[in-house]
Amino acid sequence: MKLLVCGGAGFIGSNYVRYVLNERADDSVVVLDKLTYAGNRANLADVSEDPLFEFVMGDIADATLVRDLMREVDAVVNFAAETHVDRSILFPEEFIRTDVVGTFTLLEAVRDLGVPRYLQISTDEVYGYILEGKFTEESPLDPSSPYSASKAGGDLLVLAYYRTFGVPALVTRSSNNYGPYQYPEKLIPLFITNALDDLPLPVYGDGRQVRDWLHVLDNCAAIDIVLREGAEGTVYNVGGNCELENIGVTRAILAEMGKPENLIEYVDDRPGHDIRYALEIDRIRELGWEPSTDFTEGLKDTIRWYIENEDWWRPLKDRAFREYYEKQYGER
Repeated sequence: MKLLVCGGAGFIGSNYVRYVLNERADDSVVVLDKLTYAGNRANLADVSEDPLFEFVMGDIADATLVRDLMREVDAVVNFAAETHVDRSILFPEEFIRTDVVGTFTLLEAVRDLGVPRYLQISTDEVYGYILEGKFTEESPLDPSSPYSASKAGGDLLVLAYYRTFGVPALVTRSSNNYGPYQYPEKLIPLFITNALDDLPLPVYGDGRQVRDWLHVLDNCAAIDIVLREGAEGTVYNVGGNCELENIGVTRAILAEMGKPENLIEYVDDRPGHDIRYALEIDRIRELGWEPSTDFTEGLKDTIRWYIENEDWWRPLKDRAFREYYEKQYGER
């Protein structure tokens, strides 16, 4: 199978590319990535010389480029997205362009060229929050931020193209991922790298927000089985069955790193902050998938990876601060 992996230089996308090249000896991968702040060629350095791998820099909203790349592929897997909630509150237009317009551009090309399979990678945040119970794939979408609204818009386009045009499309919606190569603005890598520098760990509100944590390699295995065995026109929730409060994750990071809890700094809660996410995953279990990574061990491995790969995250974190400052206040 020849795959076009859009957004394959990002966190989950690069881990998926590595997963496919390691686990699927007969598959080849073309990565299309715009290399915005979260896309990084260094995420793919270890596979860059693989003869079954090709990288193309470009935008999924570029219809001409997208069609050229799709002419000989067997499947498209779309990870390409702006994903950080805080950024979406500050710069929502970037999220609409990539997550909605970009998805539309891909779907049009898949439809016109007759690509046999299209998989949209999405998020549990499209459901909003749930105080009790768990979201199923039939739960109504109720996004809280420009990020989750843009992802919901992309999901609805995918399902509409299946129903209207017969595009062979599927959707996965995963809970919070963690693991190696995650951009250091997200909670776990931000707190690990801040703790390494003895900087404050900023916890929103009281830190009692609940997230379901899923190791990125478990998500990659789920994505792969849905791509190959999932039913067209179907949404698959992918959860880790590991609900933890943000403050609990924060304390676990500090304890594992031998850092004091006085590094915790409670800050004003962000607007529209969802209280709890939880996913029912019976549907993907029917395909034979289960999350397999214990959170305690997965967190230890993740902390070790960031300790051993400072040359990867340090430049990204410095650049992210500069870009955020310039967008907020202009160049100084």
